[in-house]
Amino acid sequence: MPAKYLEIRWHGRAGQGAKSASQMLAESALEQGKFVQAFPEYGAERTGAPMKAFTRIGDTPILVRAVIENPDIVIVIDDTLLSPDIVSGLDEKEGVLLVNSVRPFEWIRNKTNFKGKICKVPATDIALEEIKRGVPNTVMLGALVKITGVVPLEAIENRIEKMFLSKFGEEVVSANKKALKRGFEEVQCEEV
Repeated sequence: MPAKYLEIRWHGRAGQGAKSASQMLAESALEQGKFVQAFPEYGAERTGAPMKAFTRIGDTPILVRAVIENPDIVIVIDDTLLSPDIVSGLDEKEGVLLVNSVRPFEWIRNKTNFKGKICKVPATDIALEEIKRGVPNTVMLGALVKITGVVPLEAIENRIEKMFLSKFGEEVVSANKKALKRGFEEVQCEEV
């Protein structure tokens, strides 16, 4: 039986970049020779509505075509979404909860009842400082790369250049790379 692939479930609000981050991660992994899937799931399609995105990365072809119910990692881009439901299916021994938050670990644990490894990064604050917009997805990608090593940081930087350079220019590329690196450097983790 082939080794299981890495499964990531993203939770955010429409407009925060969860779908784009999921896609950017998958494309970066694809360029590293991995097999990938990335797809969103929307409720009401409007800015600010809760939504999910899913990423699968593996060394063998990915044949499953369903939403991720038992993720290895849950990424929460908006901490107002935190609840016990958000960590549904996340293993407390092996899984990781990564949250965009400035709040203490204890607050995140109380909101989710999650007893496993929690990582957090002040992604919105970093995005506002570096990108001048409150879109935290690039910062969250940096944090994810740090805690998983799923792809090299340079792979995401290359993807940022490919996606943004011709459309937005060097200034936006540079700002996103800074935000990415700060997410990588500033993520904090706590295990119980």
